[in-house]
Amino acid sequence: MTENERLEKDRIEKLTDELASEVKKNIPPAENKMGTVPVKKLLLSMAWPAILSMTINALYNIVDSIFVAKVSEDAFTAVSIVNPIQMLIIALAVGSGVGVNSLIARMLGARKQEMADKAASTSIRIGLFNYLIFLVIGLFVTVPFVGSYAERGTEIFDAAVTYMRIICIGSLFIHLQVQIEKVLQSTGNMVAPMACSLTGAIINIILDPILIFGLLGFPEMGVAGAAIATIFGQFCSLIVGIIFMVKGEHLVHVKVFGFKMDWHIVKEIYKVGFPSIIMQAIGSFMLIFYNMILVVYSTTAVAVLGVYFKIQSFVFMPVFGMTQGAMPIMGYNFGARNKARLMETYKFGLSMAMLVMACGFILFQTVPNHLLGMFDASPEMLEMGVPALRIISICFMPAAFGIMTSTMFQAIGHGVLSLLASLLRQMFGILPLAWILIRIGGVTLSWASFPLAEVIGLTYSAVVLMWLYKKEIKNL
Repeated sequence: MTENERLEKDRIEKLTDELASEVKKNIPPAENKMGTVPVKKLLLSMAWPAILSMTINALYNIVDSIFVAKVSEDAFTAVSIVNPIQMLIIALAVGSGVGVNSLIARMLGARKQEMADKAASTSIRIGLFNYLIFLVIGLFVTVPFVGSYAERGTEIFDAAVTYMRIICIGSLFIHLQVQIEKVLQSTGNMVAPMACSLTGAIINIILDPILIFGLLGFPEMGVAGAAIATIFGQFCSLIVGIIFMVKGEHLVHVKVFGFKMDWHIVKEIYKVGFPSIIMQAIGSFMLIFYNMILVVYSTTAVAVLGVYFKIQSFVFMPVFGMTQGAMPIMGYNFGARNKARLMETYKFGLSMAMLVMACGFILFQTVPNHLLGMFDASPEMLEMGVPALRIISICFMPAAFGIMTSTMFQAIGHGVLSLLASLLRQMFGILPLAWILIRIGGVTLSWASFPLAEVIGLTYSAVVLMWLYKKEIKNL
């Protein structure tokens, strides 16, 4: 072959590669199942694994608390004091993961594979950074935090310090697990994250009575046993997630080492992720300050609020599972400029969320005494808790609209709008209303702050959704 022939061959090969690249860029995104499968079938198929895993996790939270309550009411109160810190851990982990999920889904929909791969790889380092924050909190913040609720030397103080330190210092596993789950979810794989969550929850449920009460030859560890069971369950979930990530075939490629951080990717992740972190962390801070309002009147009131948040997770978690299935579908179709599928996903997800919340409302209205009885509630706790559950659960139906609408905001890259909704409901709604109402009518009236604040959030979400639809969705 002459030099000219070789050069001509190279030129033809280069042109062929360029043409193939252009053809690949213009392949319709409908090749992905999120652009082709009928929406209702797709959403249910993607949501049920998340719904199942989150429902099991909610059940585990309830079972965990039931075992702790059998130790003593003080032990349960101690765990309730630490509950906002656990919520904060989840807020940082899941909020960061939501940013990763949203960015990957949008980039896949827009056929930007390299950006999707970089976002997936960056998520692991984000998880490690998040853990360092709670390592510091566990080592240096635990004692002053618990001391703001209970006197040193009391059973509540000692149990809360032990529980919080173990949970924070051992949170490495949950931070990495959540990032892996969100990467998998963003590509439409909902079964692997379900397997991760179920593994941890089941192991936790098994270990709780063994470590708390000292069964099968183990020492009786009380509250510390509950914390250790939680951490070991999270470790097992992470191992399962790593196996799925390494062994499976995915729409994105994840690198742990050998790549340079792209700060533009980090910025894009936190464009949605940071508001989501704040939005979820608001719930933690709201609970911290609400407990401060209640503890002045009664430690039993703190326990009642703790019971509510444990039980309500059994209602809210299936709805959050539905949003996990809906978010990548909405994000993908927004990126692919498919308005019909975007809105159909939103409407169907909203109808399912309303159905779940209606069932939860009926449950809380009809058998609140039985719900409290699962936690060995004292007569004083029953007297305070029955009206609490009935009043607070009025917020369930409007909350369904707010949750699904916030998911829409996040899916199309407007996490700040979700943040503002949470701020209005919880920081500018629940807390000020609770502070005012408890002074007017005592602890019982203060529970009305929940449904009143949810009405504020519903109004905001409806107005912003109409504005956003006209501005960005209508002309897709």
